[in-house]
Amino acid sequence: MNKTISELEQMAAQVRRDIIRMVHGAKSGHPGGSLGCADFLTALFFNFLKCTPNNVSVNGENQDMFFLSNGHISPVLYSVMARCGYIPIKELGTFRLLGTRLQGHPSPNYKLPCIRVASGSLGQGLSVAVGAALAKKNNQDPNIVYVLCGDGELQEGQNWEAILFAAAKHLDNLILIVDYNHKQIDGPIEEVCDLGNLKTKFEAFDWNVVEMQGNIMENICSKINEAKLLSCKAKPIVIIMNTEMGMGVDFMMGTHKWHGSPPNDEQTIAALNKLPETIGDY
Repeated sequence: MNKTISELEQMAAQVRRDIIRMVHGAKSGHPGGSLGCADFLTALFFNFLKCTPNNVSVNGENQDMFFLSNGHISPVLYSVMARCGYIPIKELGTFRLLGTRLQGHPSPNYKLPCIRVASGSLGQGLSVAVGAALAKKNNQDPNIVYVLCGDGELQEGQNWEAILFAAAKHLDNLILIVDYNHKQIDGPIEEVCDLGNLKTKFEAFDWNVVEMQGNIMENICSKINEAKLLSCKAKPIVIIMNTEMGMGVDFMMGTHKWHGSPPNDEQTIAALNKLPETIGDY
């Protein structure tokens, strides 16, 4: 049964607590983008992804598929997977520890549910998702392929080859979500390599474009539904998702400095004090 907006908001708050505790415990990781994408991934996994812990398969046949291209934000994916029942919640405490399944970048070597390819080498995830969407088309599988990438990641040229190919093959079963927080590891996107007007660019490549406020749960649910309604219109779909890096923790917001920096003990306590414990920590 789908969760209400209020229930999703509560779960996203707990996911943010998980992220802070995981990155602090490992003394390594990427909290900024993970916090920014917590609302979206919570909504996607709990209310939209047609796949359950009992039937998830590597080839994704007859189920929706999700690919995390910006694999460095693995803490948010692992937390949502645990809260949905794909992995034990207590396993979150093993994040980035040597020999455990929850490595810094997701890897299929550890037979984790939903992890079909290694990700984190930026620019590659969309190409994989395009291949999966094409396979579903060829197999007359009606399900959807979702892929999340970062905005700075779109500076990689391989993405634009995949974007061109997806439109040429009319992959309307593909939904790309761009985490548009305007920040990357070296600074603001506009200073490093400005992306210009993303909406116009995707439309020029013959994609359907949906714009979304990625930290407002009601808007997220509405816009994912809107994107799904476009999945039979002969064009791939992109959701340009406006988010705030570090969302939920005030001192992590408005800066790129928490892209890949773990909080110390004092900062962790301060961050957790900003986030309600709604479901229960691991």
